Amino acid sequence: MLKDEADMENSEYVEQALDLIDTHLGSVQSREILSSTEVSDLLLDIRLLLMQFESIEAPAAANS
Repeated sequence: MLKDEADMENSEYVEQALDLIDTHLGSVQSREILSSTEVSDLLLDIRLLLMQFESIEAPAAANS
């Protein structure tokens, strides 16, 4: 995988994580109380996206 392709794929995962955060922020912004389950779900979703990003990053670093 070329560096530009890896950068593009990495930026897609970052964009997905930001979209996920923005979506959830929009839906909870007017609420005063959030359940711990909602917060945990959001954090786990973000963690999964970042783990995908990390799995792409590791082989790219090994090829350098």
